[in-house]
Amino acid sequence: MSAEHYDLIVIGTGAGGGTLVHRLAATGKKILILERGSFLPREKENWSPKEVYQKERYHTREVWHDLKGNPFRPGIGYWVGGNTKVYGAALLRMRQKDFDAVTHHGGISPAWPLKYDDFEPYYTAAEKLYNVHGLAGEDPIEPPMSQGYPHSPVSHEPRMQTLCDGFLHQGLHPFHLPLGIKLDETHPELSACIRCSTCDGYPCLVQAKADADVNAVRPAQQQANVTLMTKAKVVRLHTSPSGREVSQVEVEIEGRSQLFSADIVVVACGAINSALLLLRSASDQHPNGLANSSDQVGRNFMKHLATAILALSTKPNPAVYQKTIAINDFYWGEPDFPYPMGQVQNTGNVLGDMIPAETPPALAPLVKLVPGFGLERIASHSTGWWLQSEDLPAPDNRVRLMGEQVCLEYQLNNTQPHERLAHRWMEVLKAVDHSMQPYLIPMGIYPRNSIPLQAVGHQCGTCRFGEDPVTSVLDLNCRTHEVDNLYVVDSSFFPSNSGVNPTLTIMANALRVAEHLQARMQ
Repeated sequence: MSAEHYDLIVIGTGAGGGTLVHRLAATGKKILILERGSFLPREKENWSPKEVYQKERYHTREVWHDLKGNPFRPGIGYWVGGNTKVYGAALLRMRQKDFDAVTHHGGISPAWPLKYDDFEPYYTAAEKLYNVHGLAGEDPIEPPMSQGYPHSPVSHEPRMQTLCDGFLHQGLHPFHLPLGIKLDETHPELSACIRCSTCDGYPCLVQAKADADVNAVRPAQQQANVTLMTKAKVVRLHTSPSGREVSQVEVEIEGRSQLFSADIVVVACGAINSALLLLRSASDQHPNGLANSSDQVGRNFMKHLATAILALSTKPNPAVYQKTIAINDFYWGEPDFPYPMGQVQNTGNVLGDMIPAETPPALAPLVKLVPGFGLERIASHSTGWWLQSEDLPAPDNRVRLMGEQVCLEYQLNNTQPHERLAHRWMEVLKAVDHSMQPYLIPMGIYPRNSIPLQAVGHQCGTCRFGEDPVTSVLDLNCRTHEVDNLYVVDSSFFPSNSGVNPTLTIMANALRVAEHLQARMQ
């Protein structure tokens, strides 16, 4: 056992923890970053669909359990940079109305205690930090932006442009999907990004994806006051006798337990693992789990309703990097359906070796009979579409510990708008290209509509923030109501999920909280 004191300990290096550390590294404060994983290896398998999709090479081997006690392997990875190492780099702002109470078909999405204007400057800063490419003014429900995107939009390849033209002809408003990649299309010979076919769901072998590892943690490490420890799993937070502050962080390193302390401790392990750490840190002062007298830690878990549509066409799709389109025309519903339905994006490339790994069980026996060249031919005539809708916070959708067993208890809700969006989008695809035959099959790193629980890439909501300690875990600065020096800075703080990817909001909030912490540490 050892004890060493820091000004700040940050647990986790993903979109929340990595961004926070990047912002605070220049303060000169003594900072310790604890990451349970290692740096994701740069290897040729980074770009192998068989390794990434069929063998799940970069996912944890942990086993969790669902509401019925069935075991499953979660689709998350423990690496420096967290899940941003394999994310699709879609970085979108929540819409302005998302911060208000919204009436959905299945209930109410609660209002946030802070509004869009409170986050806007931090969205702008996060877009700069993560190299976001986009074009302001295309999306009719786009929130106000104090500045345009820092980089020009990623261009549509010819097949994608043809589809965009078709959507426009139908009266829709396709826009360039905001993407965090290091692409220079004006000077491709100088571009870090080579616009390859293995980006969405893959690690980037050439380190051209704007992830929390490359863009945030590694630059922070250049500061002499910042220490990164990898393969360092935090197992428990200990408090002082009063229970009002974290006194020690217990860390497992190479099978041995070590203790560290800091004036301030930030938990940024992702919504599920942050809740689990607080629950594992139960004590006499906090018998239900650390900072959990409200019994809200682990509750209100959300992860989006999602469907992937594989559009097969007689027309070949030669696009190499096709994840460039988004559509929000159905985000707030339709004239005859006044409830939010969700967002449409296209996915990364469909490759032959992805198909066996992502086929529904009912079709799996047929797919096994298709030779490799047949799968490649199917893929070469396919375009992938990703549909996501908001699931609503529910107290019984929760992360729970049963002894040492992790239980993720989740039931779908607000499903009718999502089903309507899927059917509506298939109609759109058929109208654009009469030869298209859309099929609902799981693809990408997220499975389809009745999402198998292991797909937890958009996890959020387990330690919501608010002003009332009875109904929330964190205050408006993401400090726990009950423990003065303990903060949670990841997607745990979301009161609702919105219909867009959560990553940019996590990054923006991390910059907002970092500003508060900098003032506190002065």
